[in-house]
Amino acid sequence: PGSCNHPQPSPGPAHCRPRASRPGTRHRVVSTCHSLVVGVVGLYIFFFDEAAIADPLWGDTSLGKVNIAIASGYLVSDLLILIWYWKVIGDKYFVIHHCTALYAYHFVLLSHKGSHSQLWSSLVAQKKDGVLVYIGNFRLLAELSSPFVNQRWFFEALKYPKFSKANVINGILMTVVFFVVRIASIPPFYSYMYSVFGTEAYRRLGFLIQFSWITTCVVLDVMNVMWMIKISKGCIKIISLLRQEKARKSLQNGKLD
Repeated sequence: PGSCNHPQPSPGPAHCRPRASRPGTRHRVVSTCHSLVVGVVGLYIFFFDEAAIADPLWGDTSLGKVNIAIASGYLVSDLLILIWYWKVIGDKYFVIHHCTALYAYHFVLLSHKGSHSQLWSSLVAQKKDGVLVYIGNFRLLAELSSPFVNQRWFFEALKYPKFSKANVINGILMTVVFFVVRIASIPPFYSYMYSVFGTEAYRRLGFLIQFSWITTCVVLDVMNVMWMIKISKGCIKIISLLRQEKARKSLQNGKLD
């Protein structure tokens, strides 16, 4: 069992694993921990934070900004890791996703109540009262799908059969949760955006934040739709193969009888 050449159901001790797998494993573990923290806190804010719920555009909540700060810190560190280990875990879509999200979240953390047409340096110098805190935390609910995506990676790394019960259940849950938190949320989100368009609270945001709010969300949601299509195709393929396998076994059993 101590030999690196001995076949095992898991990668074995750290010194026996291929060096290239270590950053990938650490990357997925940290991603799962981050997604659980910001996702759960985001759920609490979405349902119970009265200040944020009462005014989604300007409601100021310390917990909400802390959650955004945690997510921003993770995105920065993850972006650096992706670049450093590009040949192992690099992904251009992750880079686009992280940079877009960071750009959007900096308004939540560093904006101020007043004119928002000033330059970045002016924004930093002003009193910090975040805007769109509730909106930012609503977007973080999308992270609740990450644990299932990461778990699929772990199953593949551990060489679990694609048709294993654990793999199939995780795949179905991944598809359902991904759809709920990233796709089903799109219509109500843009419906709300349309409902506040032109209001006094919306005008107070200023053109820069208005434009950034819309464009960053569109970019992120386009990627979410792309990923959803890919995940759905994989899920449908697995279910179809399972049905074919079940039918084949039933046919064989019938012939044996």
